[in-house]
Amino acid sequence: MSTEKNKQVVRRFNLEVIQEGNAEAFASLMAADFINHAAPPQMPKGPEGMWNTFQNVLRPALSNLRVTIHDQIAEGDKVTTRKTISGIHSGTLLGIPATGRNVAIDVIDIVRVQDGKYAEHWGINTLSEVLSSLVKP
Repeated sequence: MSTEKNKQVVRRFNLEVIQEGNAEAFASLMAADFINHAAPPQMPKGPEGMWNTFQNVLRPALSNLRVTIHDQIAEGDKVTTRKTISGIHSGTLLGIPATGRNVAIDVIDIVRVQDGKYAEHWGINTLSEVLSSLVKP
């Protein structure tokens, strides 16, 4: 696939899966042997762990969830994306009760795309800083 098509796959994942919670899109965009190298040690590194992060952790905690893609760079089969996942903290987020505050999680991730599907993921984000800010008065 071309680098532009790979970028489209990643954009589609961010909008349809993360932002909209579309399970059908998730299934069509994930390779069966997908590996999330950025998964926390206690989480599964396959597709189910990735789905859990968005569907069972972020989406219930953040209303008006939005993904804003700031930059994308593609080379070969890898796409690097700088983005912000934002919303209103309206539900429990990793043990922190709703505060009603706006939150913004900055993310930089690299996705290896193979045959139009997510094959591997690496990433860094500011979730720990966001969590710290939510427990402060």
